[in-house]
Amino acid sequence: MDIRKVKKLIELLEQSSIGEIEVKEGDDTVRISRAGGATPVEPPAATAAKNVPVEGKDDPAEATSETASSHLHDVEAPMVGTFYRSPSPDDAPFVEAGSKVKKGEPLCIIEAMKMMNHIEAPVTGSVEEILVENAEPVEFGQVIIRIDPS
Repeated sequence: MDIRKVKKLIELLEQSSIGEIEVKEGDDTVRISRAGGATPVEPPAATAAKNVPVEGKDDPAEATSETASSHLHDVEAPMVGTFYRSPSPDDAPFVEAGSKVKKGEPLCIIEAMKMMNHIEAPVTGSVEEILVENAEPVEFGQVIIRIDPS
């Protein structure tokens, strides 16, 4: 197995909260695990704040923000990888904030282990927010795009 692939696997493991990853390629097998078992990497504060439900908020501004976005459909990353807004660096992004999308249309690409995975719109609506910058790493379950289905 190519050493660059192994390095990429290590980077993916470090950027995620998973404890171990195993990949088989032909007769080769590589297993990478964290020292001392599955010690999750602390996610960025912004990601943690968006993904952790908080009860009994005291700040009215936060409560208003949450209420305003409660009707939005969150599109989550189905895998750990690198988020890309366009099919290639020279192409226009698939969508922008305010774009109208139909169910099944491509929203972005997540690259995982040199595989380009097209992420499609799960609902018809308007793109309200794109929460990830181009070429940023994303974690499984991280909200990447919000769509207003109304």
